[in-house]
Amino acid sequence: MLYLSTDCVFDGQGTEAWQPDCKDYQPLNVYGQTKLEGELAVTNTLEKCFIVRIAWVFGMNGKNFIKTMINVGKTNEEVRVVNDQIGTPTYTFDLARLLVDICETEKYSYYHATNEGGYISWYDFCCEFYKQYGLKTKAIPVTTEEYGLSKAARPFNSRLDKSKLVENGFKPLPTWQDAVSRYLKEVQL
Repeated sequence: MLYLSTDCVFDGQGTEAWQPDCKDYQPLNVYGQTKLEGELAVTNTLEKCFIVRIAWVFGMNGKNFIKTMINVGKTNEEVRVVNDQIGTPTYTFDLARLLVDICETEKYSYYHATNEGGYISWYDFCCEFYKQYGLKTKAIPVTTEEYGLSKAARPFNSRLDKSKLVENGFKPLPTWQDAVSRYLKEVQL
């Protein structure tokens, strides 16, 4: 079985990347808690399973940060974007290919999978896709506290260490910058 989980199973404190085998769980919100409960249900039931944690997901279907912020940017001269939450985006197209590769093995374990390209803030992410999309909207960096609108607590540290993928012979995902470029060519915004 493959179970998709999230960075939100951790408390999001510190600046070190979370290791796939870390068991220092302290979810900040109901979403993180329910994903953790799913992880534990799977691992307590099955020996042969893959737990793959992802973060900051964007893709063709459903809502995501890129779609939301481009739509907001089209009608505003400036937008406020959180600059103190750090992680790496995950493009569903790239993730799907990796998940197929993982499932074709028997390398059962916990993994972290996000695109390569370095750890960034939501602000950095927004600036890049505004640039690639050609929006002139000014992004203004703010702290989570200054932003103040979130309905759920979000982790400040969503850094996920992905080295275990490479150690087990899996090809890393392309950079998030490249993923944004390919995504923007595919999606109608």
